[in-house]
Amino acid sequence: MTIILFSGDLDKAIAAFTLATTAAASGMDVSIFFTYWGLNVLKRTTFTISKSQNFLQKMFNIMSSARLPISKLNMFGLGPWIMKKLMKKTKMAPLEDLMKLAKELGVKYIACTTSCSFFGVTKETLIADVNEFAGASTYLAEAKDSKINLFI
Repeated sequence: MTIILFSGDLDKAIAAFTLATTAAASGMDVSIFFTYWGLNVLKRTTFTISKSQNFLQKMFNIMSSARLPISKLNMFGLGPWIMKKLMKKTKMAPLEDLMKLAKELGVKYIACTTSCSFFGVTKETLIADVNEFAGASTYLAEAKDSKINLFI
């Protein structure tokens, strides 16, 4: 199974990792290709300004510095807080636990080099769990042989 994680929304990231861990636990090979806003899921910190970024890249990173909003009813950050509280109350695994489980199950994380270049994101600003930095051709090669391809 291949997943393109294009969104940086908390709820969509949780959905992607729920599907990835379920598939991997079922014995499927799974890769997640993080591109554009999906790279925010892989950032070590929410504020990733570096000297190598140009002015526009710095502006994009400042504007996307809020830690994973939700896609609906974000309410200036209150929505994710409510969602996390509800997840804890209903014993639903938080994103961090799903990501850890995904790595334990062998899910491959691929960071899009084009998006990294575009946003001025470097290897040092992303979590250590990234297996590969590659472009669309790498994703397409994996997707071509996959039975399930998802765009989230």
